[in-house]
Amino acid sequence: MTDQIQSSGQIAVHAAGGANGNNHANQAKAQKAAEEFEAFFLSQVLNSMSSGIETDPTFGGGESEKVFRSMLNDEYAKSMSRSGGVGIADAVYREILALQEL
Repeated sequence: MTDQIQSSGQIAVHAAGGANGNNHANQAKAQKAAEEFEAFFLSQVLNSMSSGIETDPTFGGGESEKVFRSMLNDEYAKSMSRSGGVGIADAVYREILALQEL
């Protein structure tokens, strides 16, 4: 197996045989990265959507509610991404695999 550094800084691994195990691991990493990217994107969307919601002064407000709402939006986004998301992860996954084949 030989390693070759490409101009983009990525390492391309070329093997004469037995690359299926490595290929499967790379695909799993690419899928995880794509889902994390989609979760981050959805988190930003949810944070933008909830930024205009007024808090009830009787039960809360302040910095702690902002932090809680941000963390809640992050978890909502992760859950949405894991359960299929909005299709961003699929597109990112295909692009990652296409870039690896260069």
